[in-house]
Amino acid sequence: MAVAAPGSRTMSHLSLRSLAIQQGERLLCKDLNLEISKGESWLILGENGCGKSTLLATLAAWLKPAAGKILLNQRPLKEWPGHERAKEIAWLSQQDDCPFPLSVIEKVLSGRHPHQGPWDWESQEDLRLADEQLARLDLSDLKHRDLATLSGGERRRASLAATLAQQAPLILLDEPLSQLDLRHQQQALSVLREENQAGRTLLMVSHDPNHAQQWASHVLLMFGDGQWLAGPTSEIMNSKNLSALYRTEIRSASIEGQEWFIPLPR
Repeated sequence: MAVAAPGSRTMSHLSLRSLAIQQGERLLCKDLNLEISKGESWLILGENGCGKSTLLATLAAWLKPAAGKILLNQRPLKEWPGHERAKEIAWLSQQDDCPFPLSVIEKVLSGRHPHQGPWDWESQEDLRLADEQLARLDLSDLKHRDLATLSGGERRRASLAATLAQQAPLILLDEPLSQLDLRHQQQALSVLREENQAGRTLLMVSHDPNHAQQWASHVLLMFGDGQWLAGPTSEIMNSKNLSALYRTEIRSASIEGQEWFIPLPR
């Protein structure tokens, strides 16, 4: 698969320069060059184990790249102090672990920690923002429930609400729609579109290529062998590229003027 990169754009929020990531001896991605501009929405697609989550963790400065550099607002990511970086980047990881008792509202308020001093209590503004995210994601009635008593989908929405409460300009989302039923998937996508329209930059990992047409301005395909393909959704999303990505035949169908991708039975 040929490697293609999107054209250079100004006002980059995030710049990836010859980036390489790997797990153990396996090189997942190499020579990744991307300029992600403020206000764009990127969908990251690929098979299990191709490096999607590793890439997001690297962009969140949780992991170090094998090679290359990452610039956040033209400043090397590694030079950002943690408390400054937390105001700029919100990261929703793939796991919703809850090692100790925590209510839903306490979970969501954790997203406000980067904006508080070490001895500060939550302000009225923090509480307002938390309640706003709960309402947007249909969680208000669960506000005082222990997270351990919730379903997987409810915990996922609580984690997403905490991420949005952080109010960061750049939001990294690792499978935010996993375990969500169809109604709540569409609700969450609508909320993410609102965040994007408010000027935030979003990168989202998904296993559903159809989310690209509903939500993303750009797409990154990761093939798991070092190669990648990236660019505007209209240029990248087609049956040929997706069939190569997932190593199974995928056809497209137009429904009410919208293109949808469907895997054929094997």
